[in-house]
Formats: sequence, C-alpha cells, structure tokens
Amino acid sequence: MSRGATVLGIGNVLWADEGFGVRAVEALNAGWTCGPEVRLVDGGTQGLALLPVVGEAGLLVILDAVDFGLAPGTLMVAADDDVPRYLTAKKLSLHQTSFQDVLALAQISGRAPARMVLVGVQPCDLDTYGGGLSAPVAARIGEAVDLVRAHLAGAGFALAPRAAGEEAEPLGPAAVAMTFGGPAAQIAEAS
Repeated sequence: MSRGATVLGIGNVLWADEGFGVRAVEALNAGWTCGPEVRLVDGGTQGLALLPVVGEAGLLVILDAVDFGLAPGTLMVAADDDVPRYLTAKKLSLHQTSFQDVLALAQISGRAPARMVLVGVQPCDLDTYGGGLSAPVAARIGEAVDLVRAHLAGAGFALAPRAAGEEAEPLGPAAVAMTFGGPAAQIAEAS
C-alpha cells in the first residue's frame, strides 16, 4: 500500500466548468513529471470506485469545481478537516455526493489520507453541455497547477518540468480501472 501523494482531478468534462478538476490534473501531467511516490489521477465522475485511490494516499490533493459562493473563477484552498465541509457545502453535481461518501468510507475503514488539500475553483458555467471551461475558470488552471506543486513540494514531493517535446502518459479512467484488476483492467491490458 502506497502512502505517497495522489493528485486527483474530479468532475465531468462534458458540463463546462464542472470539468475543471480533470482539466487541471491533465495540465499538471502535461507540464511536469513526478517521481514514483506521486500519482496523478483523472477521477472523472467515478465516485465510490475511487475509494482504493483515496485509501492509498498519504497526501491527497483534490482538484474540483466547488460552489464557494464567490466570484466566478476564484480559487480557494482548503485543508484536512475543512475539505469534506466544502465538498458538501453546495453540491454542483452527483459526483460530489459520491466523493463525500468516498472520504467518509476511507475514514471509517481507517484508510483516510493523513493529509488532504482541496484546490477548488468557483464555477461560472455548469449548464453548457459539451462546452469547454468558461474563460474565468480556464484562466485559473495555471495557478491551480502552481498551488498543487507548492503543496507537493511542501510535503517533500518534487516535480520536474517536462523536457521540450516529451509527451506525458495520458490520464484516464483506465488508470483507475486497472487499480481494481476487474473487467475494465483486463480489457485495457488486452488492447
């Protein structure tokens, strides 16, 4: 069982700003390399399927769109015991309810991360199906990546810039599915 750091982007990329967490972890992956003790995960809307991912993290950094009641595009950071409070304050989608359940189950089972950090953005548009991030939210991706890097560095996890032309391994649901070794993992391994 790893107790390194996991950076988890959650959200639905099909609903405009709801995709912020996934797009932010993708940007981190595209620009930076991590050592084996840091795991980057596109959690999408996988809900309870993320329990093993959460349970393996010593430090869990969550990227998500969260309604803090602030101006659109505002970034906010919460840590440790404050994280569940913000993820349930004003639910924007079903994945947040499920993710709150993931955190509660990790706590009950004694597998909760030792530390948690939430880097959240106040969404502007959640109603555009198939749309990209709104301008105020998209403009904050770089700053969100910098905040994640700072939290990782503060915990002793180093990242290095990707070399020019170096392509990142894609993040995606298969990365989570393979954690479980179930049918999705078998399909992914066969292809």
